[in-house]
Amino acid sequence: MLHFRYKYCLQSCMLWCLLPLLLILAACAPPTLFPRSSSGPSILRDTGSVSKNEPRQSGIPLGSLFNIYEGHTSMVFGVAWSPDGTRIASASLDGTVQVWDANTGKHVLIYRGHTLQVFAVAWSPDGTRIASGGYDHTVQVWDAKTGKNIRVYRGHTALISTVAWSPDSTRIASGGDDGTVQIWDAASGKTLLTYQDHPNDVTAAEWSPDGKRIATASDNATVRVWDVASGQTLVTYKHHTGGVWGVAWSPDGTRIASASGDHTVQVWNARTGDHLLTYRGHNSYVHAVAWSPDGKYVASGGFDPGVQVWDPRTGNLVMVYRGHSDVVVALAWSAQGSRIASTSFDKTVQVWEAE
Repeated sequence: MLHFRYKYCLQSCMLWCLLPLLLILAACAPPTLFPRSSSGPSILRDTGSVSKNEPRQSGIPLGSLFNIYEGHTSMVFGVAWSPDGTRIASASLDGTVQVWDANTGKHVLIYRGHTLQVFAVAWSPDGTRIASGGYDHTVQVWDAKTGKNIRVYRGHTALISTVAWSPDSTRIASGGDDGTVQIWDAASGKTLLTYQDHPNDVTAAEWSPDGKRIATASDNATVRVWDVASGQTLVTYKHHTGGVWGVAWSPDGTRIASASGDHTVQVWNARTGDHLLTYRGHNSYVHAVAWSPDGKYVASGGFDPGVQVWDPRTGNLVMVYRGHSDVVVALAWSAQGSRIASTSFDKTVQVWEAE
């Protein structure tokens, strides 16, 4: 099965190839075939929503570029900060995970343990280890300072698109195209639980701040919140109309933001599944979402390559970052909340000021 990220990448490329032909047809066709509104662009608004036109309005601050890391030779899919905010790890389709200095952009380490493309990377909360997952069906745990391999986990039967550490750094959740999320002991590699309630590919996973629940997303347009101890589904969120590719818990554990192919980010109650807000600032697929450490802001990005920062209580747009030239795939806030790292199909990791 063609992985969803490749699928939409190919669709995007096909649209760009057809664009010149469409422009020629539009220029030659009678006006009735391409009618134009005389009233100007419409602005979509509803309670708790942001119009698709608002990022283009004057007065919206632009994020300030801090650094660009250009060490990868292919699309960059995963990104993670070290807990102390001094280093960043990035995972790429070039088969490597690279670690670099967050302040200088200086290269620190390259991990080459995977045999195929790497989609996901996560830094342990204690700062000592990095986990990465990819097309070779493995999750690999390695020393964050030396790059020495510590463990290879082989429980999945398809590519792995997401990895996440528990808050206490003892367990790892991994999910992918086999439709399962597997919880395993980071020290021994022993499988502790396999969650199988998603009928389709698992695209994202994140632990709750208290370590008792996990939110996982699927390309069948659902997000599920489940109990880590029992594997029991607690909440199923079904308000999206497209595949869900990103999830993020609020720091207090009460809300979840989910990013979807339906062009929205939705915020909802983590315990009841009640819908709270729909953010409509994007005009294409939304691939990534991240909550700021202080809980005040959410950052989101996708196929309209700007990254948008907005207020999850009101849906008001706060800032836009426009440094990337292609699809934004992943986002991560520094622990201090002052910077955001974003990755892209343009092969770069960019760090920018979020204040």
